[in-house]
Amino acid sequence: MTHEPILSLDNVSIRYMTGDFKEIGIKEFFLRKITGKYKVTEFWADRHVTFTINRGDMLGIIGTNGAGKSTLLKAVSGIMRPTEGTVWCNGKIAALLELGSGFDGDLTVGENTYLRGAMLGYTRRFMDEKYREILAFAELEEYEERAFKHLSSGMKSRLAFSIASLVNPDILILDEVLSVGDGAFRKKSEAKMKSIINGGATTILVSHSIPQVRSMCSKILWLDHGKQITFGDDVNGICDAYEEFLKTKVLPTNL
Repeated sequence: MTHEPILSLDNVSIRYMTGDFKEIGIKEFFLRKITGKYKVTEFWADRHVTFTINRGDMLGIIGTNGAGKSTLLKAVSGIMRPTEGTVWCNGKIAALLELGSGFDGDLTVGENTYLRGAMLGYTRRFMDEKYREILAFAELEEYEERAFKHLSSGMKSRLAFSIASLVNPDILILDEVLSVGDGAFRKKSEAKMKSIINGGATTILVSHSIPQVRSMCSKILWLDHGKQITFGDDVNGICDAYEEFLKTKVLPTNL
């Protein structure tokens, strides 16, 4: 593992603006704007997040629902720009954020495999070479001709994970994707990610599974309601503090 920085966030804050435009219509919107009665609500999903990770690191991001984890990943992956602060990245990013999206329910499993591969930038030749491997890993060889909409949600996620895990990025972002499928498949997907990581990829993992974070991550970021509680390489110590917080709902003051 090298200590060369590959990703750095400096005081990143992300704000959402919400109003009642959809409910009132365009005419009422302009009337309220003219009279100063149109109200906009600010919501900061993330506030002053700062950290740096190096090549080969695996960063675990923890926090309860609404902590700002997924929003932060969108800023890191370039899907959205932060309202304040900067994101610096020195590498190619692949993000596995929503495994169930990008499929056509009326197409077969086989057809959707090629469709999803094309969306991820894979060539037809590459997909021809990897097609059987993808179905075998997803344990869907018997469902090749079945309409995608007839699969269970677990099956759909397994196929999406199998296709997406073919990537060879500098930074791999995983948002709860290692929880797909049953226990046996979770172990297999975790092993697959470890092989990618061991190949030199820097990885960011969002997971509600603290044992998973403990076993896989070299650094950890804890968010709560958009606020950065702590960041560091004491993975077990921070996980201990987080599990205590889940019991007491009292944030630590000594991290």
